[in-house]
Amino acid sequence: MTFNHLLQMIIAALFLMVFTFCTWYEGSEILDRPWEWKYSTHFTQVNDDQAMEASDISNLDHFVYAAKFKPLFPFLMVTIASYLTILTGYILFKRSIKKMVLFLLGLGVLFLISTGFVSNSPTVGGEIFTAFFLIGGMIAIIGAALYYFRMPTGFPY
Repeated sequence: MTFNHLLQMIIAALFLMVFTFCTWYEGSEILDRPWEWKYSTHFTQVNDDQAMEASDISNLDHFVYAAKFKPLFPFLMVTIASYLTILTGYILFKRSIKKMVLFLLGLGVLFLISTGFVSNSPTVGGEIFTAFFLIGGMIAIIGAALYYFRMPTGFPY
């Protein structure tokens, strides 16, 4: 791993931590919105039937609420996490074309599956994440195809 890659990973990890904190903070607004608990407390409902008090709500549900209603920092968080994933895959698999292609295909399929989970959300965050996962999945699959066929990068003259 070169110094350039290490520096990119450190900077991206710092941004990811900041965006994660901002997302969690914005999502804590769910504690003041009991009428939204039925629709946005998916992690709490796994452990209990229904949240009765604000203290029952899982911290992970803060991220769900923020992604649905205040999607700026969750979007930035997912973008940086995707960048870190792709950079890590590039560092690990840059010497093997087949492994890199399989990595990109897997990431593309994961993004397209994620599209199915958020596609029926009526919120603005759901629409943003649907578009992001759909476009990201297509770009990853096209990138895998281009990487496999090794498109020439320079001009022949």
